[in-house]
Order: sequence, then C-alpha cells, then structure tokens
Amino acid sequence: MRIEDYLASLPQSILSGQEVQLPDNAFREIFRFVELGKKDIFYHLGCGNGRGISIALEDFGVKKAVGIDIDGKKISLAKKLLKEKNFSNYALQCHDIREVNFSDATVILFWFVDQQIIENMMEKFVSLKSGCKIITIWGPLPGCLPNKVEFPFILNTIPFKKANNLKEQLLAVFGTDCVDFVTAWEFAERYTKAIRLPDADNDRFLTIIQSLVIWINAKNLGIACGDEIPQSIQTYISILRTFFNIDVEYLLNKNLKD
Repeated sequence: MRIEDYLASLPQSILSGQEVQLPDNAFREIFRFVELGKKDIFYHLGCGNGRGISIALEDFGVKKAVGIDIDGKKISLAKKLLKEKNFSNYALQCHDIREVNFSDATVILFWFVDQQIIENMMEKFVSLKSGCKIITIWGPLPGCLPNKVEFPFILNTIPFKKANNLKEQLLAVFGTDCVDFVTAWEFAERYTKAIRLPDADNDRFLTIIQSLVIWINAKNLGIACGDEIPQSIQTYISILRTFFNIDVEYLLNKNLKD
C-alpha cells in the first residue's frame, strides 16, 4: 500500500494529534526551549490529560495556564490532576480549539497535523499580540520561517516571518544547505526520542518512516546532497515494501508531477 493508505488505516484521532500525549520530559524540554516563565500566560491547545498544564504551573511558575481539549473525558482527567495539585491560576475548557478566544496568550503549544485545523488556526494566530510565541513539533507553521529551532521543537513568534517558498522554510528548519541520509536519520531520531514514551517499542520503525519522509521531501525540493539515491535510502525503501507492504518510492518527484 502507499504511505497515504497506511496512514489512513490509523485512527484519525491519532493523526490529528488528539490522541497523542507527550511524556513529561518532552514538556520540560519544550518549556525550556521557549523560555517559559512567571510572566507568561500559557495555552496548551489539545491539552489531553493536563500534564503539560501541571508542569507549566509547578515547574515553570507561569502566571496562568489554560488547557483546551475537545474530549470531555480528558478534560475531566485534567481537572482531577490539577485539583489534586491545589493550583488556582489555571483554566480548562472542553471546546474545539477553533472556537476559543486565546488573545491573551503569550505562549501557545500547538501540535496538530490536520491541515484544515492548521489553516483555520493560522487565521487566529496572525491576529495575536506581537511577541506571542507559538511552539509546534516536527513541522513549522505553513508559509512561515521559524524564529528558533531545536528539532523537533519549532518556534514562531508574532508577527510571523514569511518564507519565500517551501525550500527556504525547510533549510531554515534543518539549518543546512543540503540534506543527506545521515542528517535525515539524525533529525528523525530526535523526533522519535522527543515524543517517545518509556515503554515504546516501535522507535526504530518510526525513525525509518520519518527519515525517509525527510530525505524524500528534501530530494523533491532540490536540497538533497547529490543526484543519486543513497544505498541506505534504497535499502529502507525496500524493507518497507518487502516486510511491511508500504510503498514510499513513488513519493520521489511526486511534488513535481502533481
């Protein structure tokens, strides 16, 4: 099957970011990366069980933390957690993030891959006050040059810096003039380690998928190192096809053909 068909076979709640819960160490890395502090009003869009809200309050002492999630069960879990911690400077809302006002935010954590959600949220982001920080994971906000990158964590600040094209944006994220297999694997591994849970057992498979996606995107944009497909890339493409019935090879030059 093609990679799109494979992804389509996964629960849509996972693909949209609604069922992904970051481990505590990832939250702490993100908050250090964005320099979260006592003057900040922090919003976690898609807050899940509230662990990010709890850590922002307890470890980083934010002025206020707000968690929003469309899943009522998760909001209930978050309320229970924060009540046990005896915090007072927080709010939890069971709403669609596209319908919520967060104009007072100074820092926002936003990790969604659903394109419709991202497009809707971009319209809200551009109206935020100057200096507001928006953290994404893996991918930058569409059409924007990041202000700071510690892959897979990416920071954009209002007002956004516009990218001239996708190639410029990709170079800004990876910080190199060309992407070879080693670079693709390194960045894929950073992502896997950043979001992994302690009992995760599919790290290597996820890293293979992500490294191929990174390298193929770079190849299609003309920023891969060299003209030939590296043997390592060919090997992993073959492994996915032979043992997992997943085809990614057709993605080469797909953007040029579409």
